[in-house]
Amino acid sequence: MTDSSTDDSPQAVARRALRRTPVVDGHNDLPVALRARSGGSVEGLDRNRPELHTDLPRLREGGVGAQFWSVYVPSDLPEPVATVATLEQIDLTHRLIARYPGQLRLAVTADQAEDAVADGRIASLLGIEGGHSLASSLGVLRAFARLGVRYLTLTHNHNTPWADSATDVPGVGGLSGAGLAVVAELNRIGVLVDLSHTAETTQRAALAASTAPVIFSHSSCRAVNDHPRNVSDEVLALLPANGGVVQLTFVPDFVSAEVASWRAGLAAERERLALPAHTWAWPRHPAPGESPAAVAEEAAAAFATGPGAPPPPELRRWLDTHPRPEATAAQVADHVERAREIAGLDHIGLGGDYDGVDRQPADLPDVAGYPVLLRELASRGWSAEELEALTGRNVLRVLREAERRADEPLWPRP
Repeated sequence: MTDSSTDDSPQAVARRALRRTPVVDGHNDLPVALRARSGGSVEGLDRNRPELHTDLPRLREGGVGAQFWSVYVPSDLPEPVATVATLEQIDLTHRLIARYPGQLRLAVTADQAEDAVADGRIASLLGIEGGHSLASSLGVLRAFARLGVRYLTLTHNHNTPWADSATDVPGVGGLSGAGLAVVAELNRIGVLVDLSHTAETTQRAALAASTAPVIFSHSSCRAVNDHPRNVSDEVLALLPANGGVVQLTFVPDFVSAEVASWRAGLAAERERLALPAHTWAWPRHPAPGESPAAVAEEAAAAFATGPGAPPPPELRRWLDTHPRPEATAAQVADHVERAREIAGLDHIGLGGDYDGVDRQPADLPDVAGYPVLLRELASRGWSAEELEALTGRNVLRVLREAERRADEPLWPRP
């Protein structure tokens, strides 16, 4: 039998890295998938759930040791409505963690995350995806932090009144005075500033202002694929001075120029045919006494007549002659290597965005796929120690450093 400590095959290198430092993933949208598909029920995740990208057996298979669960709500909701919906998603995530105590454990510090992994649990952290959830209130931010929220993405797809998004018309030129105050409060209480989804002007302003390391919870490299959600080389080069981390994502549109081009072509064809845009209705939360199953059926019916409806014949003809290309783990690895080249090994991580998109790269279809990416990188010469920096060591360092630098941390100092 081969001694695994001396086996330098890509498979063995990836196994060693995951054994010593499991994946600390920056972004998973299982909470919103459960809201949409199950009416917020958290049952049945201890078995295979093929309609989802995520379940507990596949998290184990993928070598995930800690997960930031996104408590996403849409950024086009009125802000007070978004605040209530975010509380519902935080509640859902707490129910998820409590339902599987032998598998999951809430973590709000780096030490707690490491302790959970040592005890055989998947450390579960919370991240808010968009400053609209705050309704421009620092009191709401502090209340969310006391519920366990460990990062705030400053924007989602729309601007907030105080920060610009990468996918909206510029509003305040990056961060307004109120936006700088939000960053300062995040630093003060030890919550991570997340710059995914933000405009480059916002990123530069936050990096200049933040006194603690920042993260990009799920972004990739613009130099590899020129997508507005990706990070420029110029911003990546600023990360070492800040100490932050970019967590490379697997989203095919961000990873693959071919997929992004196909998506743009599909949108152009829909516009040419004057077809209505597919809109996704935010699924409501069950009313008191209402069955989650009934709400899930309602959401499924709405999806079936909206984004899930079969394409009309005229669009079907375009789809038949323009098959959707697939992204690959090798393309994800290209982004990882570019980020390493520009920002450095100490400033990279992983943020898969599972259950946040309809499909993932062909060979990374669900959360069991992380070893595939690590084997690809090992085949390119990455050592186990280098892979450990990517899988979790860097992100845990950032989390611990944000705790250390906080003036008034909401959790015990390490």
